[in-house]
Amino acid sequence: MLMIKVVGSGCANCRKLESLCKEVVSEHELDAQVEKVTDVNSFADLGVLMTPGLIINDQVMSQGKIPTKTTLEHWLKDRVEPLNKRSKMR
Repeated sequence: MLMIKVVGSGCANCRKLESLCKEVVSEHELDAQVEKVTDVNSFADLGVLMTPGLIINDQVMSQGKIPTKTTLEHWLKDRVEPLNKRSKMR
């Protein structure tokens, strides 16, 4: 399962990124959990210094901007394919 964290205080860009993540997960029927992190005190601990921030499987993918839908799809698919390959090998 993909663990996606949208990091931000709740501004318009943060909400837009969260919505975009949910849209891509739904459209591609990905096994993923989208979590919103709004605790300003935890941003730096997560490695995010500018919001909105996007973390996929504990890796900071972007901060301070909203990636394009195509870029987000690419990032998510790249991370879900290795999971699928591992489960098929078992």
